[in-house]
Amino acid sequence: MTTPVSVSFHATDLPAIEEAPGRIAVVVPEGGRLGQAARRVNRLTRGAVARAVASDRFAKLKDGQVLSLGFPVGLAAEAVDILRLPRRPDVDTARKGGAALARAAAGAETLVLADVTRRVAELALGFVLRGYAFTDHKTADDKTRGAVSFMGNEPEAAQAAWQSVSPLAEGIFLTRDLVSEPANVLTTTEFATRLEGLRDLGVEVEVLEEAALQELGMGALLCVGRGSSSPSKVVVMRWNGAGDDSAPLALIGKGVVFDTGGISLKPSLGMESMTMDMGGAGTVAGTIHALARRGARANVVGLVGLIENMPSGDAVRPGDVITSMKGDTVEVINTDAEGRLVLCDVMWYAQTRFKPAAMVDLATLTGACIVALGHENAAVFSNDDDLADGFLKAAGAEAEGAWRMPMGQAYDDLMKSTVADVKNSGGRAAGSITAAQFLRRFVQDGVPWVHLDIAGVAHVSRDLPLSPKGATGWGVLALNRLVADRFEKG
Repeated sequence: MTTPVSVSFHATDLPAIEEAPGRIAVVVPEGGRLGQAARRVNRLTRGAVARAVASDRFAKLKDGQVLSLGFPVGLAAEAVDILRLPRRPDVDTARKGGAALARAAAGAETLVLADVTRRVAELALGFVLRGYAFTDHKTADDKTRGAVSFMGNEPEAAQAAWQSVSPLAEGIFLTRDLVSEPANVLTTTEFATRLEGLRDLGVEVEVLEEAALQELGMGALLCVGRGSSSPSKVVVMRWNGAGDDSAPLALIGKGVVFDTGGISLKPSLGMESMTMDMGGAGTVAGTIHALARRGARANVVGLVGLIENMPSGDAVRPGDVITSMKGDTVEVINTDAEGRLVLCDVMWYAQTRFKPAAMVDLATLTGACIVALGHENAAVFSNDDDLADGFLKAAGAEAEGAWRMPMGQAYDDLMKSTVADVKNSGGRAAGSITAAQFLRRFVQDGVPWVHLDIAGVAHVSRDLPLSPKGATGWGVLALNRLVADRFEKG
């Protein structure tokens, strides 16, 4: 896993500022009044900080944005970054401020003078998240990243707060790494092996191989992987942090390590991005990692179906009828609507074996979701208003975009088949909704369920405030907060 940059917290040491290497960041609150540390930097730079703060450029900055001064006189540092940030920023603004500093630093060692603001740990989290870089396959890239240190008035409190949020950075980095890996590296076998590494954190990990899946009757899941030489697998990750036998929250992830579309072959343009079609499984893995690292007092089980969807003489065909673990028969209309076939069997297995208190599934499921919501929000579907509202509240608190979508009988009717119990595709109209309606058939009575279509948010082609372009790790923060708010013991 990509290692987050080293973070440390120290009491304000004014004499040390002059010789600090790399970059120095000064936090300036509303009104432009300089704190003690900023005044020291201002004196050393012969008033440069005060002049910058009084300038029109600084006045035009929004909270969380940075103005940089290159090669300042009087300092060993190569630059001074002036961050505009309120004394009491909200969580999102603090994280975005930290991320802005990381963008300015571009990997350089950084000293942040944060004696005039709160939420220093959230500032650090933003710095760490935006500093992520996936460089495993760049032979000439310098993989070292300069450490970041924070000077302030209460370093012990900041360190304690950081201990509670740093596991989230690790979980997000795991998700980003998995989503970023090419399919020739992250095969189904390699994916399962990496998940077995969660045992080091106290997670119980079980890998179900094809023979076991056949015995369980997972015909829907297994048909997807028939065209690939990579074996299909289901990995079960159990975190029993509640210390009792209470029913767990079940997190289900689609793990299609590469999706050609199968016999219903995708266009070649852009197919290389289908290495990210295991984003749901990656998010489940990152969430389990974060929960275990912070010692969450909750019972959570993560289950992921690991598959590769390839065309071959053995591949499932349009028109085939397969039988799911539940026993429902499915007419395969489009082999590129494969994620729901993977999820439905894993969901049924999770409910049959673990009797969960609630279930959340995540999948890069439909292009229709991107048409509807772009790359700003995940689509949220649910059979339970209370659970859906709880997730939306958690996502909003973490600034992870999510929007609830409708469901209903009219959409379900689009999935009717003349030769089987249900079709796996209802056509172009309302594509993300009909996919959710398909999954709804595999939710047992009385089980609160949320389906998250993360096709638009798991991987993006532009820089975001807290992540460079590519894998985002969306969902780890929201799911962690959902667990803390609704499932964690006091």
